[in-house]
Amino acid sequence: MTDPVRARHELACDIAREAGAAALAMFNDRDALIVEAKANPQDVVSRADREVETLVRTRIAAAFPDDGIMGEEHAPTQGRSGFTWVIDPIDGTMPFLSDLPHWCVAIALVQDDDTVAAATYVPVPDLLFDALRGGGFRCNGVARHIPADMALTGAMTAIGASHRTPSHEIAALIHRLLDAGGVFYRNGSGAMMLADVAMGRLAGYYEPHMNAWDCLGGILMVAEAGGRTAPFDMQAMLTGGGSVLAAAPAAFAPLARIAESAGTRSGV
Repeated sequence: MTDPVRARHELACDIAREAGAAALAMFNDRDALIVEAKANPQDVVSRADREVETLVRTRIAAAFPDDGIMGEEHAPTQGRSGFTWVIDPIDGTMPFLSDLPHWCVAIALVQDDDTVAAATYVPVPDLLFDALRGGGFRCNGVARHIPADMALTGAMTAIGASHRTPSHEIAALIHRLLDAGGVFYRNGSGAMMLADVAMGRLAGYYEPHMNAWDCLGGILMVAEAGGRTAPFDMQAMLTGGGSVLAAAPAAFAPLARIAESAGTRSGV
Protein backbone atom coordinates (compact mmCIF):
# COMPACT_ATOMS: atom_id res chain seq x y z
CA MET A 1 0.00 0.00 0.00
CA THR A 2 1.36 3.41 -0.94
CA ASP A 3 2.41 5.66 1.95
CA PRO A 4 0.21 8.76 1.54
CA VAL A 5 2.85 11.13 2.92
CA ARG A 6 5.71 9.73 0.85
CA ALA A 7 3.58 9.83 -2.30
CA ARG A 8 2.86 13.49 -1.71
CA HIS A 9 6.48 14.20 -0.82
CA GLU A 10 7.63 12.75 -4.13
CA LEU A 11 5.03 14.83 -5.97
CA ALA A 12 6.13 17.97 -4.12
CA CYS A 13 9.71 17.44 -5.32
CA ASP A 14 8.55 16.89 -8.91
CA ILE A 15 6.24 19.89 -8.90
CA ALA A 16 8.87 22.15 -7.32
CA ARG A 17 11.28 21.39 -10.16
CA GLU A 18 8.61 21.86 -12.84
CA ALA A 19 7.41 25.13 -11.31
CA GLY A 20 10.99 26.30 -10.92
CA ALA A 21 11.64 25.69 -14.61
CA ALA A 22 8.57 27.73 -15.52
CA ALA A 23 9.65 30.52 -13.20
CA LEU A 24 13.18 30.46 -14.61
CA ALA A 25 11.85 31.02 -18.14
CA MET A 26 10.06 34.15 -16.90
CA PHE A 27 13.11 35.20 -14.88
CA ASN A 28 15.07 35.22 -18.12
CA ASP A 29 12.39 37.42 -19.71
CA ARG A 30 11.69 39.75 -16.80
CA ASP A 31 11.08 42.83 -18.99
CA ALA A 32 7.80 41.27 -20.12
CA LEU A 33 6.42 41.00 -16.57
CA ILE A 34 3.93 43.40 -15.04
CA VAL A 35 4.82 44.23 -11.44
CA GLU A 36 2.35 45.43 -8.83
CA ALA A 37 2.77 46.54 -5.21
CA LYS A 38 0.71 44.65 -2.61
CA ALA A 39 0.84 45.93 0.98
CA ASN A 40 3.46 48.57 0.17
CA PRO A 41 6.25 49.24 -2.37
CA GLN A 42 8.47 46.70 -0.56
CA ASP A 43 5.90 43.93 -1.06
CA VAL A 44 5.50 43.23 -4.76
CA VAL A 45 3.96 40.60 -6.99
CA SER A 46 4.34 39.82 -10.68
CA ARG A 47 2.56 37.74 -13.29
CA ALA A 48 5.20 35.09 -12.70
CA ASP A 49 4.10 34.61 -9.08
CA ARG A 50 0.47 34.09 -10.06
CA GLU A 51 1.13 31.84 -13.04
CA VAL A 52 3.57 29.62 -11.15
CA GLU A 53 1.14 29.21 -8.27
CA THR A 54 -1.60 28.27 -10.73
CA LEU A 55 0.69 25.60 -12.19
CA VAL A 56 1.43 24.16 -8.74
CA ARG A 57 -2.23 24.16 -7.75
CA THR A 58 -3.26 22.45 -10.98
CA ARG A 59 -0.72 19.64 -10.52
CA ILE A 60 -1.72 19.06 -6.90
CA ALA A 61 -5.45 19.05 -7.67
CA ALA A 62 -4.98 16.55 -10.48
CA ALA A 63 -3.11 14.10 -8.24
CA PHE A 64 -4.86 14.64 -4.90
CA PRO A 65 -8.22 16.36 -5.47
CA ASP A 66 -9.31 15.95 -1.83
CA ASP A 67 -6.32 17.86 -0.43
CA GLY A 68 -6.51 21.46 0.70
CA ILE A 69 -4.24 24.10 -0.85
CA MET A 70 -3.04 27.38 0.61
CA GLY A 71 -0.86 29.74 -1.40
CA GLU A 72 0.40 33.28 -1.28
CA GLU A 73 -1.31 34.58 -4.40
CA HIS A 74 -4.74 32.89 -4.60
CA ALA A 75 -7.59 32.08 -2.24
CA PRO A 76 -7.28 28.84 -0.24
CA THR A 77 -8.98 25.63 -1.36
CA GLN A 78 -10.56 23.57 1.39
CA GLY A 79 -9.85 19.84 1.46
CA ARG A 80 -11.32 16.68 2.99
CA SER A 81 -8.27 14.43 3.29
CA GLY A 82 -6.54 15.99 6.30
CA PHE A 83 -3.66 17.19 4.10
CA THR A 84 -3.04 20.82 3.21
CA TRP A 85 -0.40 22.00 0.75
CA VAL A 86 1.16 25.37 1.60
CA ILE A 87 2.96 26.99 -1.32
CA ASP A 88 4.98 30.06 -2.20
CA PRO A 89 5.36 30.13 -5.99
CA ILE A 90 8.32 32.53 -5.90
CA ASP A 91 9.77 33.28 -2.49
CA GLY A 92 12.09 36.21 -3.06
CA THR A 93 10.09 38.15 -5.64
CA MET A 94 12.24 41.25 -5.18
CA PRO A 95 15.52 39.41 -5.91
CA PHE A 96 13.73 37.66 -8.81
CA LEU A 97 12.79 41.01 -10.33
CA SER A 98 16.25 42.45 -9.60
CA ASP A 99 18.12 39.78 -11.61
CA LEU A 100 19.49 38.14 -8.45
CA PRO A 101 19.52 34.34 -7.92
CA HIS A 102 18.07 34.41 -4.39
CA TRP A 103 14.57 33.11 -5.08
CA CYS A 104 12.89 29.73 -5.00
CA VAL A 105 9.70 27.70 -5.22
CA ALA A 106 8.67 26.54 -1.73
CA ILE A 107 6.14 23.77 -1.07
CA ALA A 108 5.18 22.32 2.32
CA LEU A 109 2.68 19.61 3.22
CA VAL A 110 0.72 19.85 6.47
CA GLN A 111 -1.16 16.92 8.00
CA ASP A 112 -3.41 18.00 10.85
CA ASP A 113 -1.06 20.18 12.96
CA ASP A 114 2.32 18.97 11.65
CA THR A 115 4.44 19.75 8.61
CA VAL A 116 5.24 16.30 7.26
CA ALA A 117 7.03 17.00 3.95
CA ALA A 118 8.69 19.87 2.13
CA ALA A 119 10.42 20.73 -1.11
CA THR A 120 12.24 23.97 -1.92
CA TYR A 121 13.71 24.32 -5.38
CA VAL A 122 16.28 26.99 -6.27
CA PRO A 123 16.54 27.17 -10.08
CA VAL A 124 19.76 29.17 -9.94
CA PRO A 125 21.91 27.10 -9.35
CA ASP A 126 19.61 24.03 -9.66
CA LEU A 127 19.30 22.93 -6.02
CA LEU A 128 16.41 20.88 -4.66
CA PHE A 129 16.13 20.85 -0.88
CA ASP A 130 13.63 18.39 0.55
CA ALA A 131 12.61 16.92 3.89
CA LEU A 132 10.29 14.22 5.16
CA ARG A 133 9.24 14.10 8.82
CA GLY A 134 11.29 11.32 10.38
CA GLY A 135 13.07 10.78 7.07
CA GLY A 136 15.80 13.42 7.10
CA PHE A 137 16.84 16.39 4.99
CA ARG A 138 18.50 16.26 1.56
CA CYS A 139 20.03 18.52 -1.05
CA ASN A 140 19.79 17.11 -4.58
CA GLY A 141 19.15 13.70 -3.06
CA VAL A 142 22.14 13.68 -0.70
CA ALA A 143 21.44 13.59 3.06
CA ARG A 144 22.80 16.59 4.92
CA HIS A 145 23.22 17.40 8.62
CA ILE A 146 24.02 20.55 10.57
CA PRO A 147 27.57 20.41 12.03
CA ALA A 148 27.45 19.65 15.74
CA ASP A 149 29.99 22.35 16.59
CA MET A 150 28.40 25.22 14.65
CA ALA A 151 28.06 28.27 16.91
CA LEU A 152 26.68 31.77 16.58
CA THR A 153 30.15 33.31 16.70
CA GLY A 154 32.33 32.84 13.67
CA ALA A 155 29.36 32.14 11.39
CA MET A 156 26.66 34.06 9.54
CA THR A 157 23.15 34.36 10.98
CA ALA A 158 20.16 35.48 8.95
CA ILE A 159 17.64 38.01 10.21
CA GLY A 160 14.47 38.28 8.20
CA ALA A 161 12.61 41.54 7.73
CA SER A 162 9.39 42.75 6.15
CA HIS A 163 6.90 45.59 6.36
CA ARG A 164 5.13 43.63 9.13
CA THR A 165 7.94 44.33 11.64
CA PRO A 166 8.92 47.87 12.69
CA SER A 167 12.31 48.86 11.29
CA HIS A 168 13.67 49.79 14.72
CA GLU A 169 13.10 46.20 15.92
CA ILE A 170 15.09 44.81 13.00
CA ALA A 171 17.85 47.35 13.62
CA ALA A 172 17.98 46.32 17.30
CA LEU A 173 18.22 42.64 16.33
CA ILE A 174 21.14 43.25 13.98
CA HIS A 175 22.88 45.48 16.53
CA ARG A 176 22.67 42.80 19.23
CA LEU A 177 23.72 40.04 16.85
CA LEU A 178 26.87 41.94 15.89
CA ASP A 179 27.65 42.71 19.54
CA ALA A 180 27.35 38.98 20.32
CA GLY A 181 30.02 38.14 17.75
CA GLY A 182 27.71 37.05 14.98
CA VAL A 183 27.65 38.15 11.34
CA PHE A 184 24.41 39.46 9.81
CA TYR A 185 23.16 37.90 6.57
CA ARG A 186 20.06 38.40 4.44
CA ASN A 187 19.32 37.56 0.81
CA GLY A 188 15.59 38.31 0.42
CA SER A 189 14.20 34.75 0.55
CA GLY A 190 13.25 33.34 3.94
CA ALA A 191 12.67 29.86 2.52
CA MET A 192 16.18 29.81 1.03
CA MET A 193 17.79 31.07 4.22
CA LEU A 194 16.06 28.40 6.30
CA ALA A 195 17.32 25.77 3.85
CA ASP A 196 20.80 27.23 4.26
CA VAL A 197 20.51 26.77 8.03
CA ALA A 198 19.67 23.11 7.39
CA MET A 199 22.71 22.90 5.11
CA GLY A 200 25.01 24.22 7.84
CA ARG A 201 25.78 27.36 5.86
CA LEU A 202 24.12 29.68 8.38
CA ALA A 203 24.16 29.38 12.17
CA GLY A 204 20.52 30.35 12.41
CA TYR A 205 17.56 32.31 11.16
CA TYR A 206 15.16 34.57 13.02
CA GLU A 207 12.27 36.66 11.80
CA PRO A 208 9.66 38.27 14.06
CA HIS A 209 6.85 37.52 11.62
CA MET A 210 6.63 35.19 8.63
CA ASN A 211 3.72 33.82 6.66
CA ALA A 212 3.19 30.06 6.63
CA TRP A 213 4.12 29.64 2.96
CA ASP A 214 7.52 31.27 3.57
CA CYS A 215 8.60 29.13 6.51
CA LEU A 216 6.85 25.81 7.14
CA GLY A 217 9.00 23.77 4.78
CA GLY A 218 12.22 25.38 5.99
CA ILE A 219 11.38 24.78 9.65
CA LEU A 220 10.93 21.07 8.91
CA MET A 221 14.23 21.01 7.01
CA VAL A 222 16.16 22.48 9.93
CA ALA A 223 14.58 20.01 12.36
CA GLU A 224 15.30 17.03 10.10
CA ALA A 225 18.91 18.20 9.65
CA GLY A 226 19.46 18.08 13.41
CA GLY A 227 18.78 21.71 14.27
CA ARG A 228 16.47 23.29 16.82
CA THR A 229 13.30 25.19 16.03
CA ALA A 230 11.03 27.25 18.25
CA PRO A 231 7.54 25.82 18.83
CA PHE A 232 4.55 27.50 17.25
CA ASP A 233 0.81 27.03 16.93
CA MET A 234 0.11 25.58 13.50
CA GLN A 235 -3.42 26.94 13.15
CA ALA A 236 -2.28 30.42 14.14
CA MET A 237 0.60 30.20 11.68
CA LEU A 238 -1.70 29.12 8.86
CA THR A 239 -4.20 31.89 9.49
CA GLY A 240 -1.96 34.81 10.44
CA GLY A 241 1.70 33.85 10.43
CA GLY A 242 4.08 34.08 13.37
CA SER A 243 7.65 34.37 14.58
CA VAL A 244 10.27 31.87 13.36
CA LEU A 245 13.49 30.84 15.08
CA ALA A 246 15.58 27.99 13.70
CA ALA A 247 19.24 27.35 14.33
CA ALA A 248 22.10 24.95 14.84
CA PRO A 249 21.80 23.40 18.33
CA ALA A 250 24.64 25.45 19.83
CA ALA A 251 23.40 28.68 18.26
CA PHE A 252 19.75 28.36 19.22
CA ALA A 253 19.82 29.69 22.80
CA PRO A 254 22.12 32.65 22.02
CA LEU A 255 19.92 33.65 19.07
CA ALA A 256 16.78 33.34 21.23
CA ARG A 257 18.35 35.64 23.83
CA ILE A 258 19.16 38.18 21.12
CA ALA A 259 15.57 38.11 19.89
CA GLU A 260 14.21 38.57 23.40
CA SER A 261 16.64 41.37 24.31
CA ALA A 262 15.66 43.27 21.18
CA GLY A 263 12.04 43.26 22.27
CA THR A 264 10.77 40.88 19.60
CA ARG A 265 8.96 37.58 20.07
CA SER A 266 11.17 34.50 19.66
CA GLY A 267 8.49 31.88 20.36
CA VAL A 268 10.60 30.36 23.14
